[in-house]
Amino acid sequence: MNIPFSPTDFQLSGDLSARKIVVAMSGGVDSSVVAALAAQTGAEVIGVTLQLYDHGAAVGRTGSCCAGQDIRDARAVADRIGIAHYVFDYESRFRESVIEDFANEYMSGRTPIPCVKCNMGVKFTDLFTLAKDLGADCLATGHYVRRVVGEDGQAQLHRAADPARDQSYFLFATTQDQLDYLRFPLGGLPKGQVRELAAELGLAVAAKPDSQDICFVPDGDYASIVRKIRPDAEADGEIVHIDGRVLGRHKGLIHYTVGQRKGLEIGGQPEPLYVVRIDAPARRVVVGPKTALAVSAATLSDMNWLGGNFTGTLQAKVRSLAKPVPARLDNNILAFQNPEYGVAPGQAAVLYDGDRVLGGGWIDGTQSADAALNPVASGIHSQV
Repeated sequence: MNIPFSPTDFQLSGDLSARKIVVAMSGGVDSSVVAALAAQTGAEVIGVTLQLYDHGAAVGRTGSCCAGQDIRDARAVADRIGIAHYVFDYESRFRESVIEDFANEYMSGRTPIPCVKCNMGVKFTDLFTLAKDLGADCLATGHYVRRVVGEDGQAQLHRAADPARDQSYFLFATTQDQLDYLRFPLGGLPKGQVRELAAELGLAVAAKPDSQDICFVPDGDYASIVRKIRPDAEADGEIVHIDGRVLGRHKGLIHYTVGQRKGLEIGGQPEPLYVVRIDAPARRVVVGPKTALAVSAATLSDMNWLGGNFTGTLQAKVRSLAKPVPARLDNNILAFQNPEYGVAPGQAAVLYDGDRVLGGGWIDGTQSADAALNPVASGIHSQV
C-alpha cells in the first residue's frame, strides 16, 4: 500500500507506541482517514463522535446530522481499523451554543457563521476537554489546515496546501492552547488523494459525498429553523432605499442578508438593488445600488490573535468564499486598502500574513466607502 504519509505528521515526539491519540470522527471520509493513519503510527487511538443534532426531534423531519448514519459510518471505520470508538450526546449543548445563536443572529440583522461557533464551542472546547480526560497526547481532526511549529517552538495555524479545501477561515477562533494540542494531518494533502487513501485503506466511506450545507440545515431552508426557535421571525416591515424612499414590504428579516439581490420583490426599479443594511430594531431592510455596498473599514470584536507582534499590511478575508485582500488593523478597526464588497455584520474577518493565520474577529459594523452616496450607512455602523 503506497501511503504518502509519515507518523511524524502527527507531530508527536518519542516512542509513539506509548502515546495516545484521540480522533474526532464525524463519519465522513476526512476524519476516517485521519483515524486510520493514526492507527498506523502504533499509538493507542480512540475515535470520538459527538452526537449533535437530530432533525426529526428538532424540526419534525426524518434524518439526522452527526447522528444516525454518520455515527454508524464512524463506528464501522473504527471496527475496520481496530480502534475504540465512543459516542457522546451533545445535542442540548449544540442547540444552545450553535442553533439558538444562529437564530438570534438572524433576528438581530446579522449574518451568522454557525460552523465557527461550533468549532469555538462543542468541537474545540468540549471535545478538547473530552480528549484530555481520556489522557490523550493530542486531538486530531480532519480539517484542511496546517499546524506549523515556528522557530520559537510555538505552534502556528497555516492555510491548507490545497486552496480549494482550505478551512482556516472557520478556525480563526482557535486559541493558542487548543492549537498546541490539536493536530491536522490532512493539511498537506489534496482532497482527491485523501479519497484515494480511503479506498486503499478499505474504508467504506471512501466515496461518501461531502456535506455541502450547514449541518443542521441540510436542505438549505434555514428560515424554518429560525421560525422554530423564534416564532416572531417573519414579522414584516419596510424595504427602504438608501435615499429614504419606501419601496415595499418584506416578509421577515430572516429572508435577507447584506449583499443579497434576488428575492427582494421590488421590481420596476431603474437599476439593480442590493441589501445594504438590515435595521433590526425598526424591522427595516435598507437597499441600494451595488456601489452602496462598497466598504472602506469594519469594526471587529472578540478578537482572537495567534500571530505575535505583527504590524503593517496584512490580508483580510471577510467571507468564507472571498479572496484575502490587503488591509491594516488599528485598534480593532480593519481598514481595507481598496473598497470591499459584501462585508456583513455577523461574519468573521480572518487575518493572514501569507499562509499564516494571524487571527481574526467578528464584524460588528462597517463604514461606507462613499458616505455622500450612502448617508444612511455612513460612519461606523453597529448592527448588534
